[in-house]
Amino acid sequence: MLILIPMDSNDPEKASLVMTDQAKYWALIKLDEGKIQKIDFYEDRHKIEDFIDVVILASKNDYCWQFIEEDIPILIAPFQRSIEDIMEAFLFKELYELNG
Repeated sequence: MLILIPMDSNDPEKASLVMTDQAKYWALIKLDEGKIQKIDFYEDRHKIEDFIDVVILASKNDYCWQFIEEDIPILIAPFQRSIEDIMEAFLFKELYELNG
């Protein structure tokens, strides 16, 4: 499973979730059997050629039409900011679905 997250840094330990218009990097997280297998960072999300299973955004007010048009499911992380916290919330189904 590939998860896309807009981040302010390409350091997996320090990066924080930000609104899409503030994203300096896009973290593409490969999750397999409940564990992070790999994290790649992209400055331009359009350079990602793989199929994205879900995008996680910071707010329901974030610009999300680009993902709706691409038919990518959207989850909202209202409180989580670090990759570790976001992935834990994802695994425990604590993120909110955005119903476009």
